[in-house]
Amino acid sequence: MIENAICSFCGKAHNEVRKLVASPDGMTYICDSCVEICREIVRDVDCRHNGVRLSLPSPVEIKRQLDEYIVGQENAKRTMAVAVYNHYKRLNYNFDSKNKDKIELDKSNILLIGPTGVGKTLIAKTLARILKVPFACVDATTLTEAGYVGDDVETVLSKLLMNADYDIKRAEMGIVYIDEIDKIARKSESTSLTRDVSGEGVQQALLKILEGTVANVVPTGGRKHPHQDTVQINTSNILFICGGAFVRLRDIVEARENKQPMGFVNTKQTTNKQESYKFVKKTRPNDLIEFGLIPEFVGRLPIVVGLDDMDEKTLVNILSTPKNSLIEQYKTIFRLDGVELEVEKSAIREIAKKAIKLDMGARGLRTIMEESMLEVMYSAPSQNNLQKIIVDSDCIVKHTSPKLIFKDKKQVASL
Repeated sequence: MIENAICSFCGKAHNEVRKLVASPDGMTYICDSCVEICREIVRDVDCRHNGVRLSLPSPVEIKRQLDEYIVGQENAKRTMAVAVYNHYKRLNYNFDSKNKDKIELDKSNILLIGPTGVGKTLIAKTLARILKVPFACVDATTLTEAGYVGDDVETVLSKLLMNADYDIKRAEMGIVYIDEIDKIARKSESTSLTRDVSGEGVQQALLKILEGTVANVVPTGGRKHPHQDTVQINTSNILFICGGAFVRLRDIVEARENKQPMGFVNTKQTTNKQESYKFVKKTRPNDLIEFGLIPEFVGRLPIVVGLDDMDEKTLVNILSTPKNSLIEQYKTIFRLDGVELEVEKSAIREIAKKAIKLDMGARGLRTIMEESMLEVMYSAPSQNNLQKIIVDSDCIVKHTSPKLIFKDKKQVASL
């Protein structure tokens, strides 16, 4: 009977294939080639379920989507787009089992260097959203060595697991952002007699999960106890992005390049914040080691990306240009109460100027907006005939109340 049988999938006869397998009822057959194809299809479906994006957006497409949410930082966005694309392309490649003798691609974690409020966390979070992978953010200053009061380094993985809805395989393909990483630099090159609870010791503890290990994680977070239930997470495919301001790093780089001026210092030049992070392109691993990161830790972060400080024009664009710009967010808040919000261009410029004075970057924008809008946000929901709110430059500079326009009389008033 099998001599006349053909594969029910590809139509090949039994003498054209190595093996022809019959179904239990003997009515259908499948050849070894079709079995292999089915196995590949099932493997690909499993990979998709495990969080691997088999059809990655190109670096150009990733950069284009970053542009919708992040203003400026062109070089950083291009570098991050390439780095993240290569990371997930590596995952797809390593999952491919066709070539048993293939070259294994190593993981490249990322170090972001830039002042506070320039978008380090936002870039990492937006990349996770674009790639549809779980994301977790943690402050390095809250981490301590095992045995000390504080969070274990595995807390990072607990947060990632929770954000992956406790799907371990999805969590193992996620992105973790560790902020304030410069704050755990050791204080000096010499070895201290006392324990460095949140400095070098934390760097040592982070080494294994950065490179790739199977960590025992408490699903609900918190510190581990001997008799507590844990789950195992393989960190080999998790992308770690570390960020920090690295305030003293510029001096280290300039000293190495002999560009530190002798004698009197031109304070006008050295306090130019718009140029303060251009040095990152010239930063070498030894500079980071001199700053206080241990050599092994620096080796786990081969991609170093610098972010520029914010000028007034950039902050103005951040306020009004992105999809989820701060101005649009406030307009939406008032629109929910049936009220139109108008923020004049002069007011937007004053908000940007004030944020620069506060030296908080983009983070200062929301603080200024909250202060300026507090009274009107308090009273507007209780005024049924309120139609429009106008915020001008005086509201920001002189702290005057916004102008209110009512529906019935079309009158202009203030709080």
